Amino acid sequence: MNTGAGTRLRRAVEALVGRRARLRWVHLVLGGALLMPYWLLSIVMLGALDQDQAPARQALLQVLALFTSLPMAAVTALVPTVRGLEGAAARALCAAARPEELATGPARSWPARRRTALWFVLHLFLGGVVAGMTLAGAPFSIVLILGFGGAQDLIRFWEDRFPDWVFTGPALGLAVLLLIVLANAGFGALLARWAPALLGPTPEERLAAAERRATVLDQRNRLARELHDSVGHALSAVGIQASAAARVLRTDPDFAAEALQAIEETARAAVSELDSVLGLLREEESGAAGPAGPTLAGLDDLLRQLARTGVAVDAELPPGLAGLPVAVSREAYRIVQEGLTNVLRHAGPAPAGLRVGLAGDRLEIELTNPLGPGRPSRPGGGRGLRGIGERAAALHGGSTAGPSADGTTWRLAVWLPVGGTAR
Repeated sequence: MNTGAGTRLRRAVEALVGRRARLRWVHLVLGGALLMPYWLLSIVMLGALDQDQAPARQALLQVLALFTSLPMAAVTALVPTVRGLEGAAARALCAAARPEELATGPARSWPARRRTALWFVLHLFLGGVVAGMTLAGAPFSIVLILGFGGAQDLIRFWEDRFPDWVFTGPALGLAVLLLIVLANAGFGALLARWAPALLGPTPEERLAAAERRATVLDQRNRLARELHDSVGHALSAVGIQASAAARVLRTDPDFAAEALQAIEETARAAVSELDSVLGLLREEESGAAGPAGPTLAGLDDLLRQLARTGVAVDAELPPGLAGLPVAVSREAYRIVQEGLTNVLRHAGPAPAGLRVGLAGDRLEIELTNPLGPGRPSRPGGGRGLRGIGERAAALHGGSTAGPSADGTTWRLAVWLPVGGTAR
């Protein structure tokens, strides 16, 4: 029980005078400072209308100037850059619950400007109140606590008016300080609560941000697919060729030399593929057209490369592949490359069958291979089939993959519309 009460007390003290409360006090005082030019201008304008120098009227004039200055502040807050400045100040000092929801850019639309104007008025008004209480109340409370000047006369005045209230100078001074602290905590919490609603992005801006993020994610996925299918294929081939060369290095030097030559050619091809993939980054950064990359016209080189690793591919390729749209031919090449790489990884040096056909306005790809005895999977693997599905879906096509009914053959089937346009 005592532990719970102590925890609540610490939380209450932290909420009143902790770091967050101190930051919010700075934020509120900043609002009071921003209010001063509008307030002084209002005093000048109202003073010109009322020349009465009576103290009571002058005090009323100053209070009235506070409210007449707020519309002027609201008008200046319609400037688009105000939202970015106020958002930065609120993010750093207001300690809002969700600062990431505060807008960072200027207000482009009128609804956003109106919300910024409302926030600006609220910030300046509450900040003016807290700044005034701090500037006037804090010295006043110190005078009461220490008993300086006419503090005793003030206490006697208070006791004459309220004889039943037992107030000493220090007690009254502490009460004034507590009132300032409570006002700061309450107004600061109010601003923090309203900051996301008034300074946050509009629904249109949220939608635009979501679209930009989706575009970035699509670009990252595209780059990941290119690296996985091109460089991943080359590394798999190099690994198998190097393993084969190491096994027969002493018994069959000629075969080992041929394997090493194949490794060299595969590595050079991988460097070229890497340049093609990095061209995608240059394309997205500059907007220029990047390199198209390999297409179905380069399948013969791919099949020869795989033959050196022990994967004999029985290919059935129709004429006219060179006339396919570049986007379709390029994605089809990557799909075939990844499918054959999966054969190499999971079935080993096993024969595979590849059939590429044109049926009307549809390109069909079918790849089959006997299921191997079960090779250990790579850590982090399993992205190949997902990448194939993503490539097919990007061209409004589809894919299926899985073992045959008797469990002896693996079949990958992909179909792509010839006139498909990548999304």
